[in-house]
Amino acid sequence: MKKIFLLFVVVLTSVGYLSAQIKANDELKGLINNAFGYFPNVKEAQNGATAAQQRLDLTKINNLPTVSGSASYTYIQPKIVLPFPSGPNGEVEDFQFAAVHDYGAAINGSYTVLDFGRLKANIEKAKTDLRYSQHNIDFSKSTLAFQVATTYYNIIFLKKAIDIQDSVIAFLNDNRNIVESKLKNGDAIRVDLLNIQAQVDIETNRKVDLQNSLQKQINLLEYETGDTTTRGTNFDFDLSLRQVEDALVEAQTNNPDFMLAHDRIKQAQDDLGVTKLTNRPYVNVGANVGVKDNYVPNVNDPRFNYNAGVSLHVPIYNGGRTRQQILLAETNVKQNELAEETLKNNYRKDISQALTDIRSNIDRIRNTQGQIEQNKVAQEITASQFKNGVATNLDLTNASTNLQRAQLTRLQYEYQLCLAKVQLANLSGYQYW
Repeated sequence: MKKIFLLFVVVLTSVGYLSAQIKANDELKGLINNAFGYFPNVKEAQNGATAAQQRLDLTKINNLPTVSGSASYTYIQPKIVLPFPSGPNGEVEDFQFAAVHDYGAAINGSYTVLDFGRLKANIEKAKTDLRYSQHNIDFSKSTLAFQVATTYYNIIFLKKAIDIQDSVIAFLNDNRNIVESKLKNGDAIRVDLLNIQAQVDIETNRKVDLQNSLQKQINLLEYETGDTTTRGTNFDFDLSLRQVEDALVEAQTNNPDFMLAHDRIKQAQDDLGVTKLTNRPYVNVGANVGVKDNYVPNVNDPRFNYNAGVSLHVPIYNGGRTRQQILLAETNVKQNELAEETLKNNYRKDISQALTDIRSNIDRIRNTQGQIEQNKVAQEITASQFKNGVATNLDLTNASTNLQRAQLTRLQYEYQLCLAKVQLANLSGYQYW
């Protein structure tokens, strides 16, 4: 009892520790949990677990006694008779050895007394299959959560990018108004107005492209969750960074992908165990009770009958098929063990890449801050110079483009940093929902 309590405490402590390692907003959690009840793939996995439980229940009753009823009727011709002398005077009379109308009814029962571990091995295999299907639900949820989180932050990125475009277009429109005023006063030429209008049109088309991409992401969110509205405005997903090997250990403990890999190895081992029992004998007992005719001397009279017995079935020779099946099962065990090693190697690479992306994007964001401030000042100075007739329309466009490029670059780095954190959380097996 103490061991169970200590294990329970350890599990709760582990869950609390993992929860403390990660930060996700309530709206994202709500969307992910909505997706679990909406997306068909999760329902499919849940139904698979139900089927696995039913297979386990069926396996457990495979060794229970079976009772069946049977009835038969046969019409026999020619009539089977032999002449036998009868009576004191030696008269000959036909003696019937079989009824013309042969019928019978019985209740039959059988039960396997000894199967030398067959049932136990199959039950263990069914339990492993059930555990695999349950872990498959977790895997489906983890995959879906990553998809929803990616879509959610894609939407935030595109909304922020559209806001930047709006600020650029507003800035260009303000300066177009200045050009129009200058044109009326004779301080500008029409080509200046056409140039700035062309730039407005270019930036407007970029905004249309971003709006189109945003709508596609909203459609994708509806496909995943059934919802189309999000209020998030920040890349607020965060988690504590770990060393590669530490994160890999967490992944091997928490990630459903590794759980499924463990289950596949166990399934292969269970298959091997069942195969090795193929050549084992088994003992059955059986009994029948019923009525039947065809009992000499009164073959037409139905009579109560019963029988009971024990049978031993011993496989002797099957051409080496069992040995070959065992070799194949052993190879499948080895194959799944190698697949787990491959999975571990791939996860080490992906975790390392995610950590590299996180660190590099943090450095990039830090480096872009000065660029944005510098370009803001340059844009303000150029706008003032343009208003006073010192700077040209080309200078103004370049200043606006440089600021826009710096802002979009920073936004891109923030977006990449957020997605790298989501990827690392997914790889580590964190249930951030």
